[in-house]
Amino acid sequence: MAIAVVLLTTALVIVIALLVGAAAGKLARMDGATYPAALARAATTFAAVLTLATAVTAAIAALLA
Repeated sequence: MAIAVVLLTTALVIVIALLVGAAAGKLARMDGATYPAALARAATTFAAVLTLATAVTAAIAALLA
């Protein structure tokens, strides 16, 4: 049961990171950025969301331990 919760949470975080990255890329493109620049901004945002999720998870794990 616990493994299922972890897997579902991981999948949800990845989907949210993809959506935020796509939105950042779209906003960059609407702002006049070139396609490579918009893709780079989307990738940076995707990585930042995953990093933030990892940091929050580590902080919560440290509090519960």
